Amino acid sequence: MKAASAEPRVLGSIHLVGIRESVSHARSEVRRWLGGHHPCVDDAVLAASELVTNALRHSAARPYDFISLTVTTTEDMVYVEVRDPGSAFSGPHIRQEPEAEDGRGLLIVREISQDWGTREHGRGLGRTVWCAIRAVPSSLDSSAPEPVSGSAGGRGSG
Repeated sequence: MKAASAEPRVLGSIHLVGIRESVSHARSEVRRWLGGHHPCVDDAVLAASELVTNALRHSAARPYDFISLTVTTTEDMVYVEVRDPGSAFSGPHIRQEPEAEDGRGLLIVREISQDWGTREHGRGLGRTVWCAIRAVPSSLDSSAPEPVSGSAGGRGSG
């Protein structure tokens, strides 16, 4: 029997320029790195999209600056990290205004991930915003409804 490795494995890492087209490029790369059939690919793509968008909108990134995106996996988790130049004005936070029309990126990240946070790298060195997403989505838990068709491989109530 092969022992499961707890060591994280980098699936991909890329430097993106500080322009809005980098968001769609980030989504494409995450989907490619994880593969279209990975159980949490949609959540990881959404998290990367929100984190890169936040880096572009709320950091001091200029079009010639780089934002890095890294996706790492373990057996149980997928980690999405976005490093940006940071901002002297404020750190990443979840907006508390329920009627706001935008600014819900970190709220979405919080909802789809097991955990999230930031790492400040020092004055002028930027910050990393990260999230950890379960590799097996929570929709597969015991509260999920049983399949209706007979394709469940003999699992049925009897």
